[in-house]
Amino acid sequence: MGPGTLTEILATLPTFQHPDLLISGSKLDDAGVYRLTPELALVQTVDFFTPMVDDPYVFGQVAAANALSDVYAMGGKPLTVMNIIAFPTCSMDLGILRDILAGGADKILEAGALLVGGHTIEDNEPKYGLSVTGIVHPDKVIANEGARPGDVMVLTKPLGVGIITTGLKGGLYSPEAAGPAVESMVTLNARAAEAMIEVGVHAATDVTGFGFLGHAYEVCAASGVGLEVTLSQVPVLEGAWDLARMGVVPGGAKRNRQYLAGKVRWEGDIPEEAQDILCDPQTSGGLLMAVPAERLGKLSATLDRKGILAAVVGQVSDEPGVIVVKGG
Repeated sequence: MGPGTLTEILATLPTFQHPDLLISGSKLDDAGVYRLTPELALVQTVDFFTPMVDDPYVFGQVAAANALSDVYAMGGKPLTVMNIIAFPTCSMDLGILRDILAGGADKILEAGALLVGGHTIEDNEPKYGLSVTGIVHPDKVIANEGARPGDVMVLTKPLGVGIITTGLKGGLYSPEAAGPAVESMVTLNARAAEAMIEVGVHAATDVTGFGFLGHAYEVCAASGVGLEVTLSQVPVLEGAWDLARMGVVPGGAKRNRQYLAGKVRWEGDIPEEAQDILCDPQTSGGLLMAVPAERLGKLSATLDRKGILAAVVGQVSDEPGVIVVKGG
Protein backbone atom coordinates (compact mmCIF):
# COMPACT_ATOMS: atom_id res chain seq x y z
CA MET A 1 0.00 0.00 0.00
CA GLY A 2 1.04 3.59 -0.60
CA PRO A 3 1.78 6.12 2.12
CA GLY A 4 -1.83 7.39 2.22
CA THR A 5 -3.18 10.91 1.91
CA LEU A 6 -1.20 14.00 2.85
CA THR A 7 -3.32 14.36 5.99
CA GLU A 8 -2.57 10.77 6.96
CA ILE A 9 1.14 11.28 6.34
CA LEU A 10 1.25 14.41 8.47
CA ALA A 11 -0.57 12.59 11.25
CA THR A 12 2.35 10.16 11.52
CA LEU A 13 4.90 12.90 12.14
CA PRO A 14 5.91 14.27 15.54
CA THR A 15 4.01 17.29 16.84
CA PHE A 16 5.99 20.27 18.06
CA GLN A 17 4.78 22.18 21.08
CA HIS A 18 6.28 24.95 23.16
CA PRO A 19 4.79 27.66 25.40
CA ASP A 20 6.08 30.33 23.02
CA LEU A 21 4.87 28.59 19.84
CA LEU A 22 1.65 30.57 19.55
CA ILE A 23 0.52 29.28 16.14
CA SER A 24 1.75 26.24 14.23
CA GLY A 25 0.20 24.28 11.37
CA SER A 26 -2.42 22.54 13.49
CA LYS A 27 -5.29 24.80 12.40
CA LEU A 28 -4.02 25.52 8.88
CA ASP A 29 -3.11 29.13 9.58
CA ASP A 30 -1.23 31.11 6.97
CA ALA A 31 2.03 31.28 8.95
CA GLY A 32 3.65 30.13 12.16
CA VAL A 33 4.06 32.52 15.09
CA TYR A 34 6.76 32.25 17.78
CA ARG A 35 6.90 34.60 20.77
CA LEU A 36 10.32 36.08 21.54
CA THR A 37 9.30 38.54 24.25
CA PRO A 38 5.98 39.70 25.75
CA GLU A 39 5.94 42.46 23.09
CA LEU A 40 7.46 40.72 20.08
CA ALA A 41 6.77 37.56 18.05
CA LEU A 42 8.12 36.18 14.79
CA VAL A 43 5.79 35.35 11.89
CA GLN A 44 7.30 32.80 9.49
CA THR A 45 6.12 31.40 6.18
CA VAL A 46 7.39 29.97 2.88
CA ASP A 47 5.81 29.63 -0.55
CA PHE A 48 7.02 29.01 -4.11
CA PHE A 49 5.60 27.66 -7.36
CA THR A 50 5.92 27.38 -11.13
CA PRO A 51 5.15 30.29 -13.51
CA MET A 52 1.51 31.14 -14.20
CA VAL A 53 2.37 33.95 -16.65
CA ASP A 54 4.93 34.10 -19.48
CA ASP A 55 6.60 37.36 -18.43
CA PRO A 56 9.42 36.41 -16.01
CA TYR A 57 9.48 39.81 -14.29
CA VAL A 58 5.73 39.65 -13.63
CA PHE A 59 6.10 36.06 -12.41
CA GLY A 60 8.68 37.25 -9.90
CA GLN A 61 6.36 39.99 -8.71
CA VAL A 62 3.42 37.63 -8.32
CA ALA A 63 5.40 34.94 -6.49
CA ALA A 64 6.85 37.47 -4.06
CA ALA A 65 3.49 39.16 -3.40
CA ASN A 66 1.94 35.74 -2.80
CA ALA A 67 4.55 34.74 -0.21
CA LEU A 68 4.48 38.10 1.58
CA SER A 69 0.70 37.84 1.84
CA ASP A 70 0.85 35.15 4.53
CA VAL A 71 2.53 37.56 6.93
CA TYR A 72 -0.01 40.29 6.17
CA ALA A 73 -2.86 37.84 6.78
CA MET A 74 -1.56 37.25 10.31
CA GLY A 75 -1.47 40.97 11.06
CA GLY A 76 2.32 41.00 10.79
CA LYS A 77 4.94 43.18 9.14
CA PRO A 78 7.46 41.51 6.75
CA LEU A 79 11.01 41.98 8.01
CA THR A 80 13.47 39.70 6.19
CA VAL A 81 13.16 37.57 3.07
CA MET A 82 15.11 34.74 1.41
CA ASN A 83 14.74 33.70 -2.23
CA ILE A 84 13.88 30.09 -3.10
CA ILE A 85 14.80 29.30 -6.71
CA ALA A 86 14.72 26.26 -8.98
CA PHE A 87 16.03 26.94 -12.49
CA PRO A 88 17.44 25.05 -15.51
CA THR A 89 20.69 27.03 -15.65
CA CYS A 90 22.16 24.73 -18.34
CA SER A 91 19.28 25.01 -20.79
CA MET A 92 17.52 28.35 -20.23
CA ASP A 93 18.70 31.92 -20.71
CA LEU A 94 19.96 33.28 -17.39
CA GLY A 95 18.41 36.60 -18.34
CA ILE A 96 15.05 35.00 -17.52
CA LEU A 97 16.29 34.21 -14.01
CA ARG A 98 17.55 37.76 -13.64
CA ASP A 99 14.10 39.12 -14.57
CA ILE A 100 12.32 36.78 -12.15
CA LEU A 101 14.56 37.90 -9.32
CA ALA A 102 14.17 41.55 -10.30
CA GLY A 103 10.39 41.24 -10.11
CA GLY A 104 10.63 39.65 -6.70
CA ALA A 105 13.11 42.25 -5.47
CA ASP A 106 10.83 45.11 -6.46
CA LYS A 107 7.97 43.65 -4.41
CA ILE A 108 10.28 43.03 -1.45
CA LEU A 109 11.36 46.68 -1.62
CA GLU A 110 7.74 47.80 -1.85
CA ALA A 111 6.96 45.78 1.26
CA GLY A 112 9.79 47.47 3.14
CA ALA A 113 11.46 44.11 3.82
CA LEU A 114 15.11 43.13 3.43
CA LEU A 115 16.42 40.42 1.11
CA VAL A 116 19.10 38.57 3.11
CA GLY A 117 19.94 35.59 0.88
CA GLY A 118 18.44 32.50 -0.67
CA HIS A 119 19.03 29.09 -2.19
CA THR A 120 19.06 27.84 -5.79
CA ILE A 121 18.84 24.33 -7.21
CA GLU A 122 19.03 22.98 -10.75
CA ASP A 123 15.60 21.93 -12.03
CA ASN A 124 14.03 21.38 -15.45
CA GLU A 125 11.16 23.75 -14.66
CA PRO A 126 11.59 27.21 -13.12
CA LYS A 127 10.17 27.71 -9.65
CA TYR A 128 10.37 30.79 -7.47
CA GLY A 129 9.14 32.05 -4.16
CA LEU A 130 10.17 33.40 -0.78
CA SER A 131 10.76 32.40 2.79
CA VAL A 132 9.51 35.37 4.82
CA THR A 133 10.05 36.34 8.44
CA GLY A 134 7.86 39.05 9.90
CA ILE A 135 7.10 40.54 13.28
CA VAL A 136 3.88 41.05 15.22
CA HIS A 137 2.84 41.81 18.79
CA PRO A 138 1.90 38.47 20.43
CA ASP A 139 -1.43 39.89 21.57
CA LYS A 140 -2.32 41.24 18.13
CA VAL A 141 -1.93 38.12 15.99
CA ILE A 142 -4.85 37.62 13.58
CA ALA A 143 -5.52 33.92 13.01
CA ASN A 144 -8.03 31.62 11.29
CA GLU A 145 -9.58 31.02 14.68
CA GLY A 146 -11.82 33.66 16.20
CA ALA A 147 -14.73 34.24 13.80
CA ARG A 148 -18.05 34.56 15.65
CA PRO A 149 -21.69 34.16 14.59
CA GLY A 150 -22.95 37.48 13.28
CA ASP A 151 -19.56 38.56 11.95
CA VAL A 152 -19.51 39.88 8.40
CA MET A 153 -17.07 38.38 5.88
CA VAL A 154 -15.16 40.87 3.73
CA LEU A 155 -13.01 39.96 0.69
CA THR A 156 -10.41 42.38 -0.67
CA LYS A 157 -9.69 40.97 -4.16
CA PRO A 158 -11.90 39.45 -6.86
CA LEU A 159 -11.78 35.74 -7.72
CA GLY A 160 -10.91 34.10 -11.01
CA VAL A 161 -7.15 34.48 -11.46
CA GLY A 162 -6.62 30.71 -11.62
CA ILE A 163 -9.17 30.37 -14.41
CA ILE A 164 -7.79 33.35 -16.32
CA THR A 165 -4.18 32.16 -16.13
CA THR A 166 -5.37 28.73 -17.29
CA GLY A 167 -6.96 30.48 -20.28
CA LEU A 168 -3.69 32.30 -20.91
CA LYS A 169 -1.69 29.08 -20.94
CA GLY A 170 -4.19 27.50 -23.33
CA GLY A 171 -4.12 30.44 -25.73
CA LEU A 172 -7.80 31.18 -25.09
CA TYR A 173 -7.20 34.50 -23.35
CA SER A 174 -4.91 37.34 -24.43
CA PRO A 175 -2.27 38.93 -22.20
CA GLU A 176 -4.00 42.28 -22.71
CA ALA A 177 -7.35 40.96 -21.49
CA ALA A 178 -5.59 39.38 -18.50
CA GLY A 179 -4.31 42.76 -17.35
CA PRO A 180 -6.75 43.15 -14.42
CA ALA A 181 -5.92 39.63 -13.18
CA VAL A 182 -2.19 40.37 -13.31
CA GLU A 183 -2.69 43.70 -11.56
CA SER A 184 -4.62 41.92 -8.81
CA MET A 185 -1.90 39.30 -8.34
CA VAL A 186 0.99 41.77 -8.14
CA THR A 187 -0.82 44.00 -5.62
CA LEU A 188 0.48 43.53 -2.10
CA ASN A 189 -2.04 42.93 0.68
CA ALA A 190 -0.17 45.49 2.81
CA ARG A 191 -2.82 48.23 2.71
CA ALA A 192 -5.66 45.75 3.30
CA ALA A 193 -3.75 44.42 6.31
CA GLU A 194 -3.20 47.93 7.63
CA ALA A 195 -6.94 48.53 7.48
CA MET A 196 -7.88 45.34 9.31
CA ILE A 197 -5.27 46.01 12.01
CA GLU A 198 -6.48 49.59 12.43
CA VAL A 199 -10.15 48.62 12.71
CA GLY A 200 -9.82 45.22 14.40
CA VAL A 201 -11.21 41.93 13.06
CA HIS A 202 -11.93 38.59 14.71
CA ALA A 203 -10.21 36.36 12.14
CA ALA A 204 -8.59 36.52 8.71
CA THR A 205 -6.86 34.47 6.04
CA ASP A 206 -5.59 35.08 2.53
CA VAL A 207 -7.30 33.35 -0.38
CA THR A 208 -4.79 31.25 -2.31
CA GLY A 209 -4.50 27.62 -3.47
CA PHE A 210 -7.53 26.19 -1.68
CA GLY A 211 -9.78 28.76 -3.32
CA PHE A 212 -12.29 31.09 -1.71
CA LEU A 213 -14.45 28.32 -0.25
CA GLY A 214 -11.49 26.22 0.86
CA HIS A 215 -9.95 29.02 2.87
CA ALA A 216 -13.35 30.11 4.16
CA TYR A 217 -13.86 26.56 5.41
CA GLU A 218 -10.52 26.70 7.26
CA VAL A 219 -11.79 29.76 9.13
CA CYS A 220 -15.07 27.98 9.91
CA ALA A 221 -13.37 24.78 11.10
CA ALA A 222 -10.85 26.60 13.28
CA SER A 223 -13.50 28.89 14.76
CA GLY A 224 -16.27 26.31 15.24
CA VAL A 225 -18.71 28.32 13.13
CA GLY A 226 -20.40 28.23 9.74
CA LEU A 227 -20.76 30.70 6.90
CA GLU A 228 -23.53 31.92 4.62
CA VAL A 229 -22.30 33.24 1.26
CA THR A 230 -24.41 35.12 -1.29
CA LEU A 231 -23.09 34.32 -4.76
CA SER A 232 -24.07 37.64 -6.34
CA GLN A 233 -22.00 39.55 -3.76
CA VAL A 234 -18.74 37.72 -4.51
CA PRO A 235 -16.50 39.81 -6.82
CA VAL A 236 -15.23 37.97 -9.90
CA LEU A 237 -12.77 39.17 -12.53
CA GLU A 238 -14.25 39.98 -15.93
CA GLY A 239 -13.72 37.09 -18.31
CA ALA A 240 -13.57 34.39 -15.67
CA TRP A 241 -17.26 33.59 -16.06
CA ASP A 242 -16.99 33.00 -19.82
CA LEU A 243 -13.88 30.83 -19.45
CA ALA A 244 -15.49 28.80 -16.67
CA ARG A 245 -18.58 28.20 -18.82
CA MET A 246 -16.23 26.88 -21.51
CA GLY A 247 -14.73 24.45 -19.01
CA VAL A 248 -11.41 26.30 -18.87
CA VAL A 249 -10.80 25.54 -15.21
CA PRO A 250 -7.57 24.50 -13.46
CA GLY A 251 -7.42 21.01 -12.01
CA GLY A 252 -7.00 22.52 -8.56
CA ALA A 253 -10.55 23.86 -8.68
CA LYS A 254 -11.91 20.36 -9.23
CA ARG A 255 -9.79 18.99 -6.37
CA ASN A 256 -10.98 21.77 -4.11
CA ARG A 257 -14.60 20.98 -4.96
CA GLN A 258 -14.03 17.31 -4.17
CA TYR A 259 -12.46 18.18 -0.82
CA LEU A 260 -15.40 20.45 0.06
CA ALA A 261 -18.07 17.87 -0.81
CA GLY A 262 -20.30 17.56 2.24
CA LYS A 263 -18.93 20.78 3.72
CA VAL A 264 -20.74 23.15 1.33
CA ARG A 265 -24.50 23.27 0.84
CA TRP A 266 -25.56 24.84 -2.44
CA GLU A 267 -28.97 26.57 -2.27
CA GLY A 268 -30.82 27.97 -5.26
CA ASP A 269 -29.74 28.05 -8.88
CA ILE A 270 -25.95 27.78 -8.72
CA PRO A 271 -24.45 26.56 -12.00
CA GLU A 272 -21.32 24.44 -12.16
CA GLU A 273 -19.20 27.33 -13.41
CA ALA A 274 -20.07 29.30 -10.27
CA GLN A 275 -18.99 26.39 -8.10
CA ASP A 276 -15.71 26.24 -10.04
CA ILE A 277 -15.10 29.97 -9.55
CA LEU A 278 -15.72 29.77 -5.81
CA CYS A 279 -13.23 26.87 -5.65
CA ASP A 280 -10.75 28.35 -8.14
CA PRO A 281 -7.21 28.26 -6.70
CA GLN A 282 -6.02 31.83 -6.41
CA THR A 283 -2.46 33.09 -6.66
CA SER A 284 -1.77 36.13 -4.49
CA GLY A 285 -5.47 36.48 -3.71
CA GLY A 286 -7.06 38.91 -1.30
CA LEU A 287 -7.64 38.86 2.43
CA LEU A 288 -10.84 37.31 3.77
CA MET A 289 -11.77 38.91 7.09
CA ALA A 290 -14.39 38.19 9.75
CA VAL A 291 -15.30 41.60 11.13
CA PRO A 292 -17.87 42.41 13.85
CA ALA A 293 -20.98 43.88 12.22
CA GLU A 294 -20.66 47.09 14.22
CA ARG A 295 -17.17 47.70 12.77
CA LEU A 296 -18.09 47.00 9.13
CA GLY A 297 -18.72 50.65 8.28
CA LYS A 298 -15.38 51.73 9.69
CA LEU A 299 -13.54 48.88 7.94
CA SER A 300 -15.22 49.66 4.60
CA ALA A 301 -14.36 53.34 4.91
CA THR A 302 -10.76 52.57 5.87
CA LEU A 303 -10.31 50.13 2.99
CA ASP A 304 -11.84 52.64 0.58
CA ARG A 305 -9.50 55.38 1.83
CA LYS A 306 -6.56 53.08 1.14
CA GLY A 307 -7.78 52.33 -2.38
CA ILE A 308 -8.98 48.77 -1.68
CA LEU A 309 -12.21 47.75 -3.45
CA ALA A 310 -13.48 45.24 -0.91
CA ALA A 311 -16.80 43.39 -0.93
CA VAL A 312 -19.08 41.97 1.75
CA VAL A 313 -19.50 38.34 0.68
CA GLY A 314 -21.34 36.69 3.55
CA GLN A 315 -22.04 36.33 7.23
CA VAL A 316 -20.78 33.96 9.89
CA SER A 317 -23.45 31.53 11.15
CA ASP A 318 -23.76 29.24 14.16
CA GLU A 319 -23.85 26.01 12.12
CA PRO A 320 -20.35 24.66 12.78
CA GLY A 321 -18.27 23.61 9.80
CA VAL A 322 -20.96 24.22 7.16
CA ILE A 323 -20.83 26.77 4.37
CA VAL A 324 -24.15 27.62 2.71
CA VAL A 325 -23.86 29.25 -0.72
CA LYS A 326 -27.04 31.00 -1.82
CA GLY A 327 -27.80 31.76 -5.44
CA GLY A 328 -29.11 35.12 -6.56
